[in-house]
Amino acid sequence: MSDLSPPILASEWLNTPEPLTLEGLCGRVVVIECFQMLCPGCVSHGLPQAQRIAQTFRPQDVAMIGLHCVFEHHAAMTPLSLRAFLHEYRIRFPVAVDMTGERGPLPQTMEAYALEGTPTLLLIDREGRLRARHFGTISDLALGAEIMALVLESTDAG
Repeated sequence: MSDLSPPILASEWLNTPEPLTLEGLCGRVVVIECFQMLCPGCVSHGLPQAQRIAQTFRPQDVAMIGLHCVFEHHAAMTPLSLRAFLHEYRIRFPVAVDMTGERGPLPQTMEAYALEGTPTLLLIDREGRLRARHFGTISDLALGAEIMALVLESTDAG
């Protein structure tokens, strides 16, 4: 996994004054939590873990981003519903709404990363390369070690 990561193709961004790009986040490790608000694993594990990541690592080292990937129940998971969901769950990190798919039910960024479902967590190094993809759950300790290794690797290399 050494090529640059595909861009985030978002129809809208929440919790940020302007759209974010992976190019604009170069120099930081980027963690992307791909989720659906009606996904039990996302609500019970993925999003709480993403909140812990955002609270644990320095923002100048690690950028935490949510990616709302709607591939089912489209009528229920609108941006309006997502805004209420983020408010109720106190999710403060930036969240992109994945662009609707052109060739089927999978949204565009989800398809570009060949994701299998949600929750999926993506780790992108400071140079913009996809370094890990975790479908399902991963322990906080293992993930924290992986993120810190990327932070240190990037710092040592630079």
